[in-house]
Amino acid sequence: MSIEPFIHLAGVSKTYRSGRSEHQAIADATFDVLPGELVALVGPSGCGKSTLLKILAGLHPHDSGEVRIGSAAHPFDPARDIGMVFQAPLLLKWRRILDNVLLPAEILGLPMEPARERARELMAMVGLQGYEDKYPYELSGGMQQRAAIARALVHDPKLILMDEPFGALDALTREKMNLELLRIWKASGKTIIFVTHGIAEAVFLGTRVVVLTSGPACMADNFEIDLPRPRTLDMKTKEAFGVYTRRIYRLLGME
Repeated sequence: MSIEPFIHLAGVSKTYRSGRSEHQAIADATFDVLPGELVALVGPSGCGKSTLLKILAGLHPHDSGEVRIGSAAHPFDPARDIGMVFQAPLLLKWRRILDNVLLPAEILGLPMEPARERARELMAMVGLQGYEDKYPYELSGGMQQRAAIARALVHDPKLILMDEPFGALDALTREKMNLELLRIWKASGKTIIFVTHGIAEAVFLGTRVVVLTSGPACMADNFEIDLPRPRTLDMKTKEAFGVYTRRIYRLLGME
């Protein structure tokens, strides 16, 4: 019995218009995402990855094609069912970390006592227990991004959209955060779309990788990553890992 896709995109296109000028950001995006998958969207800078994420978030309309999230049996509300993590943590500097994590619950008008308890549980899950009363400037970049991930989870969304969330971190912290994300993903069971231009990062994280060509974004490939879990950094030295990265390099004309 086949599993119904949680996200379905078919022939999606998007063109930005300003006066008489036009810029086609996405020419054709077609792929499905199953419930609980961690799908990595990889492609060169400016290829339309972030635009596609904004369409999924309901922030931008698409011009043509089909975008479906959820189902009749399980309706999807973008305002309630999406958590977003950006390249910068975007924490409010005048709020303590716990209060930053609670922000979506406040905006949505959720009962605050259960939300506060969940926020504390999430902070423990992302390794920030004991930092509830700290301010953002007292945390490292990686710790701030962990807080941003906890914030994205606090209202218990069905979908997490991550737009190059580790792009501003140094290489060592980025690898640690990759491991941390996989741990959080396993613990939360959420469906995650992870945008990156890091080819090795996409292979390391993804249950599947969607490869987009230079803008306007066109689908170059969409394939499963059949590597053992839990993933380890040592896996990046193995031939099986290299097979996937070389496949993406070829698709992007880099080999």
